[in-house]
Amino acid sequence: MLPDKNVTAGSVPRTLVISPNWIGDAVMAQPLLQLLRAAHPQRPIDVLAPPAVSPVWRQMAEVDQVLETPFRHGALQLRERWKYARLLRRRGYADAYVLPNTIKYALIPWLAGIKRRVGYKGESRHGLINVMHHDETPPRPMVAFYAALATAPQALQDAARRAALPKPRMAVGAQQIAEVLRRHGIDPARPLVAFAPGAEFGGAKRWPAAHFAGLAQALLARDGATQIALLGSPKDQPACAEVAAGVAGGALFNLAGSTSLAEAIALIAASAAVVANDSGLLHIASALNRPVVALYGPTDPDHAPPFSDMAAALSLRLACAPCKQRECPLGHQDCMVKLTPELVWRSLQPMLPLG
Repeated sequence: MLPDKNVTAGSVPRTLVISPNWIGDAVMAQPLLQLLRAAHPQRPIDVLAPPAVSPVWRQMAEVDQVLETPFRHGALQLRERWKYARLLRRRGYADAYVLPNTIKYALIPWLAGIKRRVGYKGESRHGLINVMHHDETPPRPMVAFYAALATAPQALQDAARRAALPKPRMAVGAQQIAEVLRRHGIDPARPLVAFAPGAEFGGAKRWPAAHFAGLAQALLARDGATQIALLGSPKDQPACAEVAAGVAGGALFNLAGSTSLAEAIALIAASAAVVANDSGLLHIASALNRPVVALYGPTDPDHAPPFSDMAAALSLRLACAPCKQRECPLGHQDCMVKLTPELVWRSLQPMLPLG
């Protein structure tokens, strides 16, 4: 999507936020927008985001307009960035917050002539970023990492300040939810529980499909009226098909690859509870304040936890975790395999509505 030509320099100054490329990171960057809006209540905030991530930003109240990047993934495309920057220049941005750490995205606000350009050090970005932040060691949790850009570089973020940060927040309208439920044949009068068996990062982050199936059977045994939606991208179709094959009877909807991200967001908003690996859909559920059970194996639950009022972050915290590897380097994936359906059911059951 090209910038709106009706918005020109000379009107109210605007803020540009350049989105991360990952869905979960975009969600966890949302508190930064809350802080920017509090600092400048009248200043519109535009977000420049990849098409795959833009539906997330459209569900955030602080965003005035979402602009979709026209660039190919991984390509510098210097001429195309220069042309796009000329369009952005007309919108009269007072500042830009560059959330990806690459030089490619730091080029855009510099080429657009935006005077204040805020971001982390990243790759070869001196001059392109002129309000330069540096991360702490060990790295801050993701919400605090992005929220720090709203303050002066090197500002202290002690535990009390981090605890006081706003939580990621998204909202979905009732009509949007009703339309998506109808489109996929889901009964709004019956409870819906969403499972997210996928994880874009790699197989090590995925709870076994047989475990998801075992949890589904426990749900259906408790209340046969429960509907279960399996959500994910086309890449998650094999994992979700394996889950579905392990569930006998019941209203199970395998929707992996069959919904847009916007539809998946609406289905999560309609859910009584969500069970998810450490993934973008987990963080969407958290930002929608759904009851959520988050499953962590090779990643650190303290680095990117759920923020729902009712949430359980489950990790066995084995000696080999968090290894942060895409595939288990030891070949056994004990961090997920030994996290049994019974353990997850113990956390999920109290979150469910009485049947």
